[in-house]
Amino acid sequence: MRILKSSFAVVERRAEHAVKYFYSHLFWHNPGIRELFPASAEDMERQRDRLFAALTHVVTRLDDEEGLLPYLHDLGRDHRKFLAGPEHYAALGASLLAALARTCGEAWTPTVEKAWSEAYQVIADAMTAGAAASEDPPWWDAEIVRHLQYGEDIGVLTLRPHAPFPHLPGQYASVSCERVPKVWRTYSIGNAPRPDGTLDLHVSRIEGGRLSTALVREARPGEVLRLGAAGGQLTLRRADRPVSLIAAGTGWAPIRAMVEELAAEPPDRDVRLFVVARDAAHLYDRPLIDEYAASFGRLGVTYITPAPGLHRDQATGRLATALGHRAMWPEQDVYLSGPPPFVEQTVRVLKELGALPGRIFHDSLPAAGTGHGPGGRPLGFGEWFLGRPEPHWHNPSGRAPR
Repeated sequence: MRILKSSFAVVERRAEHAVKYFYSHLFWHNPGIRELFPASAEDMERQRDRLFAALTHVVTRLDDEEGLLPYLHDLGRDHRKFLAGPEHYAALGASLLAALARTCGEAWTPTVEKAWSEAYQVIADAMTAGAAASEDPPWWDAEIVRHLQYGEDIGVLTLRPHAPFPHLPGQYASVSCERVPKVWRTYSIGNAPRPDGTLDLHVSRIEGGRLSTALVREARPGEVLRLGAAGGQLTLRRADRPVSLIAAGTGWAPIRAMVEELAAEPPDRDVRLFVVARDAAHLYDRPLIDEYAASFGRLGVTYITPAPGLHRDQATGRLATALGHRAMWPEQDVYLSGPPPFVEQTVRVLKELGALPGRIFHDSLPAAGTGHGPGGRPLGFGEWFLGRPEPHWHNPSGRAPR
């Protein structure tokens, strides 16, 4: 693993060159693959950014076989929605090695090439095995049955999948829309499973984000979206301990789903909910939250917003103060969801207050300076692979930009 990391350190210094060479090599030698990617130059630019985020994520975890292999199996399962076959994995591998060799220059020795070839084969094999073992469909068609818009940039879409869509409270799903072909993004599911099978997606529009813009401002009831398999580890452990739930922005969606689960089967311990919002529009679910607080006796709620006229980042400082007033952090399970910088900063505050790292739960975050997805998952190899957004090597099923 040391060889991989040391050679990758060379590549990091010329990341832009490496990524551009990769795509040039891939499309030149496999022209048919180009049509699998988005046509938009803006979306392709994002793909290049995600490629390097994915490489960084995988390289830093190659020595964690116990954690990486199950993850790659899930990626392979999700990757089926792109109808990817062995020939695609082979083409990607060849172009990846060519780009690494070109970028490393004299540092690319036969020993380095062998190490990268073997590592790539492990990844491809794990993903192929995950795809072969799955009994789920490659994707689910789901009709929009309700579309609510809050302010200019927040939308909540209620979907009715055409077939049962299994998910747990706190998970997310990757989404594709005919309005923006060949682009996938991941969005959190904002409800616990319902008897009628419907589910809510909470979408925050990002500037320049074509899919999030289409979903928030353009999509209408009757349209059909595609959903990738549910994923994510932000699910309740149901331990006999107090629980704190912390949400920022549309990171509220998975927390809301867990609140629903707790309200249905109230625990014997206290539950504290912290909702951080940059403005009134991002408190769009406050009536529901207040209703839960009134009916669920052990649920306490704290709203955190910036003072009038101050920058929204001040809300994070107010949250730190509020968390400091809560005692017994070592005894609690903490569930956290929001933009990656918010999650990173809040995790640091929680640890300083004494919360145990093994009891702080959130979906995986990208390396500093890389792209990320809804909930903060690293963007993936699958994103640039077939033009979808998700975290890690060949997977486009991770949380993507909101």
